[in-house]
Amino acid sequence: MDKLVSLCKRKGFIFQSSGIYGGVNGCWDFGPLGVELKRNLRDHWWHAFVTSRDDMVGLDASILMHPQVWVASGHVEKFHDILVDCKECKKRFRQDHLESEQCPECGGELSEPRTFNSMLRTRMGVSEDTALETYLRPETCQSIFVSFKDIVSSTRVKIPFGIAQMGKSFRNEVNPRNFIFRSREFEQMEIEFFCHEDEAEEWFDRWQQAIWDWYVAIGLKEDKLRWYEHPKESLAHYSKRTVDVEYNFPFGWGELQGLANRGVYDLTQHKEHSGKDLSFFDPERKERYIPTVIEPSAGVDRTVLALLCDAYDEETVNDDTRVVMRFEPKLAPIKAAVLPLVKKDGLAEIADALEKQLRKKFNTYYDHAGAIGRRYRRQDEIGTPFCICVDHQTKEDETVTIRHRDSMEQERLPMSEVGTHILKQVSIRDLC
Repeated sequence: MDKLVSLCKRKGFIFQSSGIYGGVNGCWDFGPLGVELKRNLRDHWWHAFVTSRDDMVGLDASILMHPQVWVASGHVEKFHDILVDCKECKKRFRQDHLESEQCPECGGELSEPRTFNSMLRTRMGVSEDTALETYLRPETCQSIFVSFKDIVSSTRVKIPFGIAQMGKSFRNEVNPRNFIFRSREFEQMEIEFFCHEDEAEEWFDRWQQAIWDWYVAIGLKEDKLRWYEHPKESLAHYSKRTVDVEYNFPFGWGELQGLANRGVYDLTQHKEHSGKDLSFFDPERKERYIPTVIEPSAGVDRTVLALLCDAYDEETVNDDTRVVMRFEPKLAPIKAAVLPLVKKDGLAEIADALEKQLRKKFNTYYDHAGAIGRRYRRQDEIGTPFCICVDHQTKEDETVTIRHRDSMEQERLPMSEVGTHILKQVSIRDLC
């Protein structure tokens, strides 16, 4: 993890927020490479689960919502962590994260546990007297339930169908840790899939398989993935059943995505608190009912961390250590780097023109500084799957050398075919 965190800062993947002021614990900024990796991941997920299906629609709802939403959802009453303090070193811990009754830092005695609501409060309004106190949303799903009626009436969707949303959520974590795994500000990719109660188990199984297939498709190794079934006694108050996809990080197994059967809890709660009818009339069943909800909920930041951990590799090549990020090409921040063999003899001008042409199809990079081998290594370290070398033969026959990141093998292609050749391997819409 130390090597990975160092690489992320050095190469522009992820920095600590407000670093020049000492940073903010649990808050992170995604740099030029990190933002592209994250965007590619979100685009891949959206295409796989929304635009390529005929039973899904999307939503982008406001982060700020009416405070009654969080009363109805149960967050105000039940969204609590149990905290303890060390009487010796004064550090604070979540009780459910402790493995013993002593402080994990110094072995000291712990205080009596107390509750702490982890939602972040804020105020909306121009004056302190009239400002409305509400919360930064701790999850994205409640806005889907609140918007359910409007979406049904405006799109004429029929059950079974799902509503997908990506966006920021906020939790006042007691102990943010493990880099971007547990943060105070994070991003979610969530789906609420509405179905009849009789079909809930079938849809739960379908979504479980689809989720697993997607993680494999983005390049995570199957032997580092597993399912964890939550025991009934530890289920959230809204859940009938929950399973998690976990990844084996360097610090241990951690949740990437939860799949829950939320039953009719959320729509029923909002129906009662708002006084609005959130039932659905099913013309095929000739029945009006509150739909059962199956919820796949994934963490964007945690999945990015899994991709970084899974991609990081070191190998010895000619007595030299090669660091390479073996991203799935569709997710790589930069798809191809264009490198003139030397800066002189007109090769730089040819390479520069080729890079500008390819940039219209996918993310590219141009580099002419240093020996060609060193430039290859720089691209390996940020996960660029293809390097295109413009050499003296290019001036004779308009062909270039394409070097493959993982195997380091090279092939010769006409410049006119390079764009199409690479696009077939990096297009997010090609999920096979």
